[in-house]
Amino acid sequence: MMDKLLFGDNQFFGVNHMSEEKARAQAMRFQDIDAVMAVLDAAYDEGIHTFMCTTHDRIAEVCDRVRAQPDRYSEFTFFPCMPYAHKYANAVTESGMLGAVRRFLPEEGFINAAIRGGRSMATKDIEGMATLLIDAEMAMFRGLRTPVIWMQNIVVDLLLGLGVDEAFRIFADHVRDRYDAEPGFITMNLPALLDVLERQGIDNPIVCANINKIGFRMSGGMDAYKDALQNRRCRVVAMSVFASGAIPPREALEWIYEQPNIHSVVFGASSRANIRNTRELVDEFTRAGQG
Repeated sequence: MMDKLLFGDNQFFGVNHMSEEKARAQAMRFQDIDAVMAVLDAAYDEGIHTFMCTTHDRIAEVCDRVRAQPDRYSEFTFFPCMPYAHKYANAVTESGMLGAVRRFLPEEGFINAAIRGGRSMATKDIEGMATLLIDAEMAMFRGLRTPVIWMQNIVVDLLLGLGVDEAFRIFADHVRDRYDAEPGFITMNLPALLDVLERQGIDNPIVCANINKIGFRMSGGMDAYKDALQNRRCRVVAMSVFASGAIPPREALEWIYEQPNIHSVVFGASSRANIRNTRELVDEFTRAGQG
């Protein structure tokens, strides 16, 4: 179901875990939506059709562009990752809680969502509030292909720390029932997350975590990750495979495709040359039977 190679969006929003200077330069470059679309077009034309993205306000502009040219983007697939915390904080500051909800919800669903939200606020019903927020995040993707919907690691790892395990089941059920999509979970601690998802009955989950040769930002340790990849039933998407540039691409991907149970790699790039190089390496290792 998932492509071998997914395209991420960190480079568009000034996220670089090794260099603040590079992050600032990228943020300036991609202030213009045409610059963002030029890179997405390069990836799409290289055969990378899945865009794994946050629900940043700028992504709504990308959605509008894709909707406006259905023939050009007939294979374009979004993997939304939610929530985008800064967006909510800014909206509440500017418009208040109800104004923020109105801003993000589709008009046709506002009454229904408001009823659910009102009941939730009155009864402290976590499920109602959670589904309300999911629907708010998904509004921008109306009419677009979204076969996997991700819970961002900022929430996943907070819930893990608090022990609010049922929230993962609520998210998974709503994503499946309302959007006919698979739930995905992004984490900085893959071994711990898999334990919780198994207890919640979420079978063979789609999970995304930092996985790379040098153990960069792999909470829980390399041995625990290797054990999870070898012995746990899950579908793993590897991110930070290049460790923010610390590992050369060929070395990084050769190691990744030596590991078991890695279904996909998500990466970010801002030039056609880097996109093509990554795609060619993945094709090479896939053909070699390592993937």
